[in-house]
Amino acid sequence: MTLAIRPARPEDAALILSFVRELADYEKLLHEVEAGIGDIEAALFGANPKAFCDIAEWNGEPAGFALWFYNYSTFRGRHGLYLEDLYVRPAFRGNGIATTLMKHLAKRCVTEGLGRFEWWVLNWNEPAIRFYRSIGAAPMDEWTVQRVTGAALEKLAAD
Repeated sequence: MTLAIRPARPEDAALILSFVRELADYEKLLHEVEAGIGDIEAALFGANPKAFCDIAEWNGEPAGFALWFYNYSTFRGRHGLYLEDLYVRPAFRGNGIATTLMKHLAKRCVTEGLGRFEWWVLNWNEPAIRFYRSIGAAPMDEWTVQRVTGAALEKLAAD
C-alpha cells in the first residue's frame, strides 16, 4: 500500500469539489455549499491563486485532501498557514493519511519560516478534536470566531 501527497492540478477541480461536498455532508453543512467547479478553478488555478490544495492518493486512488492558504500574524510579523479543509474519505481512514497531510503542511511551514499553522474544528467533532490533540494542536479557547456574510455583509459595505 502506498500513499502519495501531490499538489492539486487544474484537472482536479471536480475532485476537489467532491471532497468539499463530502466533508460538508459529514459536517451536516451540505446546504451551505455554494461553490462550483468554476469557483474552485479560479481560486486554486487562476492567474493569481489565493488558495492551494494537496491531494492524498492511496495506491493511486484519490483518498483525501488539504485545502489551505497563507494568512498573516501582525504579532509574529510573519505569514502563517491556515488549513481551510482537511478530509479523508471514510474507506481510507485509519491509514495515516490525515497525519501525513498535516505533517506535509507542517514541513511547509518550517521550510518557509511561517509563524504558525492553524485551523478551526467544529465543537461536536470529537474524532477530529482527538486527532488534532494527538498531533500537538492546542485549542485557542480565548478567541471567538466572528463572521459577516450575506445581507449583513452587504449592509456593512453600504454603510
